[in-house]
Amino acid sequence: MPSIDDLDTPAILIDAARAEANISKAQAHADAHGLKLRPHIKTHKLPYWAKKQVAAGAVGITCQKIGEAEVMADAGLADIFLPYNILGRAKLERLQALHGRVTLSVTADSHETLEGLAATFTDAGHPLSVLVECDTGMGRCGVQSPAEVLELAKAIDKAKGLSFGGLMTYPAAGRATEAEAWLKIARDALAAAGLRCERISSGGTPDMWRSGEDSIVTEYRPGTYIYLDRYQVAKGVGTIGDCALTVLATVVSHPTKTRAILDSGSKALSSDTLGLPDFGELLGVPSARVTGLSEEHGTVTLSDGAGLRIGERVRVVPDHCCVVTNLFDQVHLIDGDKVLETLPVAARGRMR
Repeated sequence: MPSIDDLDTPAILIDAARAEANISKAQAHADAHGLKLRPHIKTHKLPYWAKKQVAAGAVGITCQKIGEAEVMADAGLADIFLPYNILGRAKLERLQALHGRVTLSVTADSHETLEGLAATFTDAGHPLSVLVECDTGMGRCGVQSPAEVLELAKAIDKAKGLSFGGLMTYPAAGRATEAEAWLKIARDALAAAGLRCERISSGGTPDMWRSGEDSIVTEYRPGTYIYLDRYQVAKGVGTIGDCALTVLATVVSHPTKTRAILDSGSKALSSDTLGLPDFGELLGVPSARVTGLSEEHGTVTLSDGAGLRIGERVRVVPDHCCVVTNLFDQVHLIDGDKVLETLPVAARGRMR
């Protein structure tokens, strides 16, 4: 069995046991609180892990792009949610083909999006489930008021080949309670109009753990929970020891006692810090932080007498694992220093 010492750097390592444990922990939490789990595959982009998540009890998966959904459907995943406004003839045709293969649901937050969907999906015997996306504080996509929810829901309900599937939101971090209050008003308005809202879908790994039995949310879409990263640790979701994904890198220079350079820059670690003050930390070297990135160089700042050797291989825990996954063609599943399997990141950059 190959070792991580046999791998070229930079490379993504996935501690298989940690990832499995993270899957089990989240599913147990969802089960205990009466939540349906629909993991977002944007974090791993691997059918391997999507199947593990479903086998653990997830009701299906979430994808952000049609290309991702096509890869997952090809691999046998049968229930897919695409919470994204799908626009344009080419994408709508692909969406229609996908609808013929799997149980599919999507979102919309405008009449323009609905017009395209209604013109494409016309079979009343096999309608496309459409949820209304709600902006409950994130300031991204989504209708701005419960009144707009009701207006769009009525339009979906009237369309021959569409069915109203419920409400979807991605709440701002730490504002889940505010989002729930918003969604409750919308749900009650729908009920008063005679529209059933059986599915209320929310997301975001940190806030999932704050969900309780009295929540009106019926479905949760966590993504990062499978690997975790420094941002999630900062939010109290887990510890560095729970992080399954690391980037294997080599020290290529050590110009001063307090500065070392890795062969992993922004093209391996990403410049997305999610507000953290640096870009990553080195496992086993608590005082070492990745404090700067250029394209192919990562600058490590050392303190407390810590030092590295030129040629030494280190493992970096990144701030945001989802975008790091997207930078590599393959990942290596490991057990300790042993490489169990090397998998292609199948849904990475998939456009067609």
